[in-house]
Amino acid sequence: MKSHRLARIGEVIREVASTTILFELKDPRVKGVTVTRTEVAGDLQHAKVYVSVMGTEKQQQLAMYGLEHAAGFIQSKVAKQLATRFMPVIQFVLDEGIKKSVEISRILAEERAKLKGSDVANDPATDTDEGDEDAAAEEDDSEEARSEPVAGPADGSPQPGSP
Repeated sequence: MKSHRLARIGEVIREVASTTILFELKDPRVKGVTVTRTEVAGDLQHAKVYVSVMGTEKQQQLAMYGLEHAAGFIQSKVAKQLATRFMPVIQFVLDEGIKKSVEISRILAEERAKLKGSDVANDPATDTDEGDEDAAAEEDDSEEARSEPVAGPADGSPQPGSP
């Protein structure tokens, strides 16, 4: 089957499943669920709906259990939107991609903080006494610049007599 047709069907399944989960599903176990993507088999017999669940491990398991039980309801909503001979059987899969990307971002932020801390410790300007005096002089200059009043009215209009 042509891949663009599979992509369109996958997009319809993703949209309908997402709106059904968000607005029509009344199961209290299914909270914080986001449909991330879908994969449709070439023969249109099976579709995997990847979902991300925010919360603890127990909340994720409860949400997946609730989605498994609501699969028939969601599948009937999808069937109303699709005009195909076969309606794919929907299977929900927990998508760990978002959780892993957040973890990677956290690790990278920690490494950046470590590198910044080690750069300051290894900076040759901070090892000599002359570098300390230069840094102190620069601090004094910056404090003087901050303490000078800003010229002009607060509303940003030009002062009379200014070009």
